[in-house]
Amino acid sequence: MNAKPMQLDGVSKAIIEQLQADGRRSYAEIGKAVGLSEAAVRQRVQKLTDSGVMQVVAVTDPMQLGFYRQAMIGIRVTGDTTSVAETLGRISAVDYVVLTAGSFDILAEVVCENDEDLIELLNKEIRGIPGVQSTETFVYLRLQKQFYNWGTR
Repeated sequence: MNAKPMQLDGVSKAIIEQLQADGRRSYAEIGKAVGLSEAAVRQRVQKLTDSGVMQVVAVTDPMQLGFYRQAMIGIRVTGDTTSVAETLGRISAVDYVVLTAGSFDILAEVVCENDEDLIELLNKEIRGIPGVQSTETFVYLRLQKQFYNWGTR
């Protein structure tokens, strides 16, 4: 993840900003906004996704899909944090994993159907990973804000 950032020109940044505003916007609409043809926009979007600069995805509301329990889990690790993070990343209920500096070595966000599923996830999967020393769970009461439109600066 320490790859050198890709240098984006103003047009690529504008395309990203158009998609952040509305991910369903057509290539033709984006082309009009940024001064390119539909084909040129399609090609640029493909290059941006292939390079890993961006993804175009549908963001869902977990509660609307029957996942009523979300939590952030702070994890303290002995040994190799990268190995623990990789194992966490393979658990389907885990949707976000970051290595951190501070009182926790790793933060992992989880989405579960209910509290029983969260307990099972903690006891049978996460706490059983070699190197996991302790966990602290922060249960979400309400998702106040979640946006992905920070732009390209």
